[in-house]
Amino acid sequence: MPSATRAGAYLTVDLHAVRANYRHLRALGGVECGAVLKADAYGLGMAPVAAALVAEGCRTFFTAHLDEGIRLRTLLPAGTTIYVMHGAMPGAARDCLAHDLVPVLNDPGQLEEWRALARETGRVLPAALQFDTGMARMGLAGADVERLRQDPAWLDGLRPQLVMSHLACADEALHPINAHQRQRFDAVRALFPGVPGSLANSSGVFLGPAFHHDLLRPGAALYGIHPQPGGVNPLAQAVSLAARVVQLRSIDAGDIVGYGARYVAPGPRRIATIAIGYADGWLRALSGRSYAYVDGVAVPFVGTVSMDSITLDVTGVPDERVAPGQSVDLLCAQQTVDDVAAQAGTIGYEVLTRLGSRFHREYIGL
Repeated sequence: MPSATRAGAYLTVDLHAVRANYRHLRALGGVECGAVLKADAYGLGMAPVAAALVAEGCRTFFTAHLDEGIRLRTLLPAGTTIYVMHGAMPGAARDCLAHDLVPVLNDPGQLEEWRALARETGRVLPAALQFDTGMARMGLAGADVERLRQDPAWLDGLRPQLVMSHLACADEALHPINAHQRQRFDAVRALFPGVPGSLANSSGVFLGPAFHHDLLRPGAALYGIHPQPGGVNPLAQAVSLAARVVQLRSIDAGDIVGYGARYVAPGPRRIATIAIGYADGWLRALSGRSYAYVDGVAVPFVGTVSMDSITLDVTGVPDERVAPGQSVDLLCAQQTVDDVAAQAGTIGYEVLTRLGSRFHREYIGL
């Protein structure tokens, strides 16, 4: 990690906010609350976020990939459960077992490989079963459900300890597919009496008790992403980002700024160049559409976002506030992750998970 002196930008992660969001979600659901730490805890840092959530009482975690689960296992105390949502790639089931990870079985091939390992080791192996209830992305299909109805021995050697599915439109509370998926999930769950069920992702937690079942599995909501866009976000923003000025200059009317000559100065302007760009995850789509903030005052992006730098129109801002080495804010009280996502035409998930490795990182509440 770059030192504070040498870094061009600073990312601050508020672990108090992560813990507060976890408490809010757990209280709202009234059932066990897990945590999704895939993609390095959505870009915030798996190790410090895991420690904060363990301190808050979380004991069930999810990753996407097997290697993420292997890393997370080294960070968690005994007695915690880690589910690998992609299951194990062909030939990697033994690694799941060796690192005390529970694969989420999404198709018959994964199920058969996990059963084969159970036979080979003479053990009954734990598993989560994911069912496709209408998203057509991952999960056992309708034909697989029928096979399970007709042939319960298909699960011999396995101990299902979670039945799960994933909502496609949970961030749209009134979307009819939410109820459709819940009904299909409840029908599948009936095949596994006594086995906990999990349907509610971050936005699903806010759909009400009918979606909560036995285990919530929020991801983005833990980090402050708005779970139901359109209203007031009930969650605390967990990140702030500031970038340092590299250069300050004056330009005249007609001068161009940046690649492609997409900005032409309408008059004399003051331009500050800051040390952050799309290589750091600050999307090129933000060119001419986003802002930085100096003491709470917006200064617009001008020109094209470059790999390592962005140019700002700081006309009227005191020079001493945007001199080389000074910082401007990109994620702050005036501009949230969701605001930046809207400017870029994407979602907050992408903004967070793109955050790069060149920032100096500081953790509050570590």
